[in-house]
Amino acid sequence: MFTGSFHHVMDNKGRVSIPPRYREILQERKDRYLILTNFDGYLLAFPQSEWVKIEAKLGELALFRKDLRAFQRFLISGVEECALDRQGRILIPQNLRNYAKLSREVSLVGAVRCFEIWDRATYEAHRKQLEESINEEVLHELLI
Repeated sequence: MFTGSFHHVMDNKGRVSIPPRYREILQERKDRYLILTNFDGYLLAFPQSEWVKIEAKLGELALFRKDLRAFQRFLISGVEECALDRQGRILIPQNLRNYAKLSREVSLVGAVRCFEIWDRATYEAHRKQLEESINEEVLHELLI
């Protein structure tokens, strides 16, 4: 599972280092590629083996529901396959860097089956909002 958050510096070419803990997960799964896509102002990064499952579910969505078609179109239109290089970095394509408004400082945030890539300042503001809106009832639901 992808957990924790890590702050990294993206180089001028758009490369960012994947945290060692995340690389270990990818190696265990024998995934050499990450599938990146746009989502809610940040990027989602799926191991290739997990993305196959997402694609299968997307293929099962009701074709005639306008809202589902729009979601599928949005998610799929941003998909980019990114290989890990020998230093454990990925090159984030320019279109995705623009979408997520990534600056030099980025945050990689675990999301269990995948991880998120945020502009660091945007993520820190979002996290602060989350802290203020945490609902203990949700935790109660999880623990029951």
